[in-house]
Amino acid sequence: METLTHAPVLARFGYAVSDATRARILLALADSPAYPSDLAESLAVSRQRMSNHLACLRGCGLVVAVPDGRRTRYELADSRLGHAIRDLLGVVLAVDPACCAPDGTCLV
Repeated sequence: METLTHAPVLARFGYAVSDATRARILLALADSPAYPSDLAESLAVSRQRMSNHLACLRGCGLVVAVPDGRRTRYELADSRLGHAIRDLLGVVLAVDPACCAPDGTCLV
């Protein structure tokens, strides 16, 4: 396992939240740990898609899988991520519409 700091951490975080479903998963896990089936139901995605997104988030080092009997629970890999996510929700961005689409896609 590799430990990353600074710019590589931000790059992985940015990649993870570049997908709306993964961002919603992180927001949900910032509130509390959850099981994949519960996340899939609450976010209205298939269990297969949820599994793929959780695998991506695990690979990025943002979430961990915790065995819980016959099930696996997911939680943020570091509790500070929850604080960071909540802090980011309060950020106000000055967006140039000629540069970025409303969905965040860069136009240049």
